[in-house]
Amino acid sequence: MTQFMPKRIKRVSPVQTDIYWNDGHVSSYPSWYLREMCPCAECVDESTGARKIAPGSIPASTERVDVELVGNYALHFTWSDNHDTGLYTFDFLRSLCPCPQCLPGGLKEPPAQVENPGSFEV
Repeated sequence: MTQFMPKRIKRVSPVQTDIYWNDGHVSSYPSWYLREMCPCAECVDESTGARKIAPGSIPASTERVDVELVGNYALHFTWSDNHDTGLYTFDFLRSLCPCPQCLPGGLKEPPAQVENPGSFEV
């Protein structure tokens, strides 16, 4: 069973989604960050769990085109680069929280444009 449940999911802008959690915590996610952390088989090696997307390869200008609720356990995003295969469970989203309490080092924002957006590491 999902430990963390959103009380509210707010589409702040195409480049930011905020989630207000059932325990009072608030997470503010940049779209590029969620796209870079996509959990789908195209983005994560199914055998090793290694990420295939190179850090910093998703441009900061990446936008969330759509977001849908999947049952009572996940969100499904469609991104401006046409990627749309990841299901982000609520527990997974909570583990990605980039707030200073959850990620003391903070996020290093990628450039607005990158040479090969979404390039895979080899």
